[in-house]
Amino acid sequence: MKLSIIVPIYNVEKYITKCLESLSNQKMKDIEVILVNDGSTDSSESIIFDYLKNHKNINILYFKKENGGLSDARNFGIKRAIGKYITFIDSDDYIEEDLFINLEKYMEQDIDVIKFKMKTVDENGNILEKMDGPVFDKCTGEEAFEKLCTKDKYIYLYRRQFFIEKNFKYSVGMYHEDFGLTPMIIVNSRSFVSTNEYGYNYLKRENSITTLNNNEKNIKKAKDTLTQYDQMLKRIKKYNISKHTKDLIKRYYTNAVILKAKEIYGNEKEFNKYISEIKKRKMYKNIKLYNPKQLIKRFLLKFNIKLYLKMR
Repeated sequence: MKLSIIVPIYNVEKYITKCLESLSNQKMKDIEVILVNDGSTDSSESIIFDYLKNHKNINILYFKKENGGLSDARNFGIKRAIGKYITFIDSDDYIEEDLFINLEKYMEQDIDVIKFKMKTVDENGNILEKMDGPVFDKCTGEEAFEKLCTKDKYIYLYRRQFFIEKNFKYSVGMYHEDFGLTPMIIVNSRSFVSTNEYGYNYLKRENSITTLNNNEKNIKKAKDTLTQYDQMLKRIKKYNISKHTKDLIKRYYTNAVILKAKEIYGNEKEFNKYISEIKKRKMYKNIKLYNPKQLIKRFLLKFNIKLYLKMR
């Protein structure tokens, strides 16, 4: 089996059919689709069963489990995958039919991580944004991270044996699970390639995790980002990577943690607590002094984070 596509499912009755159709229409046939129903309470399951009755042209495995969140569903799917490569598709998104056949030549090279690109689309299929970024040939994961660490969001294929050997798992119960784990995967990879393949369509819809804006969830997201920062510090101590790469990782996570403060700026109590946690960790030390701009940034992060955020 060349590829396992893991699809976590939770209350997506409006969107799951289009996702399934895009998987059934794949030109690459040596694939398995692992559907993980994460305790849906709507009609997603019945829609899936009806679809499977009428579409026997693709190898689809269906599992149902108690609700544990996106990370838990991904981890569940990884344990059951048998493909040489694994990838993840959200059940409200869909992919182009030639996506994986176009990436097959990289799979044949046994590359650990294969990056491809996404488009943001609305519910009518209109393209809202194409997530651009650098394209480059095979290199090490550390080299790749330096090229990608400040860029847009991407999608990846992971060589499953590499993923398992490194014991990668998504943190359960936290938002932005990709932010927490993906950099760790990249810097540990022995080989990485960045393609110009736009094959993933990311649906921007109302009330999704990434578009919903309410105070309670924003506070949780900010706290989760802090937790992921702390986990990162523990992880990189164990990694056989260069000091330069470790510094890049720290700076990447630091920027994300600080920008999260903007999302809770209206809640003075929580904002002040969050800023206090940032100061406690002395994150300003992660800003290297290569030029005057960075010197100012480091000064503000040490003494006046509020002013720094206003200047962003």
